[in-house]
Amino acid sequence: MLDIIIYVALAILVLAMLGMLYRVVKGPTTADRVIALDSIGIGLISVVSLLSILLDTTMFFEVILLLGILAFIGTVAFSKFLEKGEIIQHDRNNDL
Repeated sequence: MLDIIIYVALAILVLAMLGMLYRVVKGPTTADRVIALDSIGIGLISVVSLLSILLDTTMFFEVILLLGILAFIGTVAFSKFLEKGEIIQHDRNNDL
């Protein structure tokens, strides 16, 4: 019974990620595209987690952690870019 529920959840996640991919391509603003990419990252984490449960293994935990870190860093970098217009700040007073 649990296997059937996991397969159904995987199917729903794949359909949701296809919708997110559509938003990445057709998003009216850059912020919409970035939010869709972040959602795809969360969806990938969910898919890998469900596959880990389905295969009864712990070998995917590092992949899940890496995907979470990458999604977080991408979101922080984009929000910093929206706020200040640059990702890496340069100190203009101390340029040599």
